[in-house]
Amino acid sequence: MLSGKEVATHNSRESCWIIVHGKAYDVTDFLDDHPGGSRIILKYAGKDATQEYDPIHPPDAITSNLPPEKHLGPVQPDTVEKVEIQITDEEKERLERIERRPPLSEILNLHDFEAIAKEVMPVKAWAYYSSAADDEITIRENHAAYHRIWFRPRILRDVTNVSFSSTILGHRTSMPIYITATALGKLGHPDGELILTRAAAKHGVIQMIPTLASCSFDELVDGAQAGQVQFFQLYVNKDRAITKRIVQHAESRGIKGLFITVDAPQLGRREKDMRQKFEAEDPAEVSKAGKDNIDRSQGAARAISSFIDPGLKWGDLKWFKSITKMPLILKGVQCWEDALEAYDQGLAGVVLSNHGGRQLDFARSGIEILAECVKQLKEKRGLRFPNEKFQLFVDGGVRRATDVLKAVALGATAVGIGRPFLYAYSAYGPEGVDRALQILHDEFEMNMRLLGAPTIKDVLPEMVDASNLSSHIVAVPNDSLYNTNYEVMQHAMLRVPPKAKI
Repeated sequence: MLSGKEVATHNSRESCWIIVHGKAYDVTDFLDDHPGGSRIILKYAGKDATQEYDPIHPPDAITSNLPPEKHLGPVQPDTVEKVEIQITDEEKERLERIERRPPLSEILNLHDFEAIAKEVMPVKAWAYYSSAADDEITIRENHAAYHRIWFRPRILRDVTNVSFSSTILGHRTSMPIYITATALGKLGHPDGELILTRAAAKHGVIQMIPTLASCSFDELVDGAQAGQVQFFQLYVNKDRAITKRIVQHAESRGIKGLFITVDAPQLGRREKDMRQKFEAEDPAEVSKAGKDNIDRSQGAARAISSFIDPGLKWGDLKWFKSITKMPLILKGVQCWEDALEAYDQGLAGVVLSNHGGRQLDFARSGIEILAECVKQLKEKRGLRFPNEKFQLFVDGGVRRATDVLKAVALGATAVGIGRPFLYAYSAYGPEGVDRALQILHDEFEMNMRLLGAPTIKDVLPEMVDASNLSSHIVAVPNDSLYNTNYEVMQHAMLRVPPKAKI
C-alpha cells in the first residue's frame, strides 16, 4: 500500500496525485481535460478528494476516465492528509434549520417540500437544482400554463372505485407519471438517485435513469427490484463509440426505453448557479494553477456536461436504430413540426419539454406544445391521442395531480416529474419521496372522483377547457404557494467590505 506521505509529495501541476475512496490516482495528464477545470483538482493535489468528488461524480467516473496505469493502488488510511473542512457560521445555521423541520405529517403537498428544501439545502446545491435560464421566465411559465386550463367535470357517475393505473411504452405504472431524469442527485442526499430507484419500486412507478446521475448506472440498475422497469436518458457524446457502448450496455441491463435529449446542444445560462460558482472562485488558487483555458462561465452545470455533442442531427437517428432495439424517444421536442418528423421517422414517442426551463428562455411550456401536437398530428396523419404506437409525454412545472390529469385529458400518455422529488429527499431523505408519491396518489384518487372519471381512459378532452392555453398574458388567480417558493433572481451587487482588524 502507498503511504499518504508519498502521495502528499505529488501536489503540483507537474505531478498531481489525488486519493478517492482510499485509492490513489495520477491525474497529472487529465488536469486540462477535466470538464470542471484544473483548479478544483489542484486544490486536492496530494490529498483525499473523496468528499468533493462524491456529490458530482458517479463512483466509477475516475476509473473509467483514467487509463489503468494511472491507477496507483490503495493508500494506508491513517497516513492520508485530509483537507480540513471548516464549519462556517452559515453552515451551523443551516444545520440548526434542519433540526427545526416540521414533521412529515405536516407536509401536505409538493410545494411544501420545496419550501423546506430551500431552507435546509446547502446554498450551492439549492442554486443548482432551482436555477433556470436567463430571466427564468420559462420555468415559471411551465407551471403557470396549467392555470390556463380549467376543468369541465362530469357528475352522477359511479366513482366508488377509481383506478389511475396506466401504461407507458407498454409497461404498467400505478399513476400516469414517471420520475424523470435529473442530474447530480447526491447534491441533495448522500444516497442520490438510488433513493428514487427504491421509491419507484415501492410505489409502482417508472424511473428514468439520468446520464449525469451522481450514482453509477449499474448501481441504479442493481438497486432495482426484480422486474422493475427503468428507462434511460441519454446525452449524446461527441465520441460516438462511447455513446454506442453506453446504449448497448443499457440495453443489456434490461432498460426498456431510450430517451435521447435533444434540447441541449449548448447549456443555457443558469445565473443563480453561475453566481454561486463565481463567489466560490479563489483568484489566488486560479493564479497558482497556471494557465487554465476551461470555460467555467456556466456554473456547476458546465463542470459535468462539456462532452455533449452539439452536432446531433436528424440523420443520426438511423444510426441509433442500428445499434439498439430499445424504443427511441426524443426528449426536448418543442414544436409540432419536430414531433411530426419524429413520428415519420418511426420513433416510439417524444417528450414535449424545455428542459425544466433551463435552456432557452421564452420557450413555451410542454403542456402548450402538447395541445398543438395533438391537433396537428391528427390533421396531418390522422392520429388520435393517447396513442400506443406514438406516445406523447410532457414534463416541467408539475406540482399537483390535477396538472397531470390536464395533460392526460389533452392526450399525454404520462407526465415526467423531476425537481419535486429532488426537493423531497433533500429535505427529508427517502421518507420524503415516499410521502411525495403518497400525496400524489391521494390527489389522484380525490380528483378522479371529482372529475367523474372512474379510470384514466375516462379522462377525456371534453373534461378540460384549454381555449386560453396559448394566451401568454391572461389574468389568473395568484398561485401563492408556488410564488412564495420562487426565489427572486439576484442582480449584481457591491462587494461586502472586509471586516476591520482589531
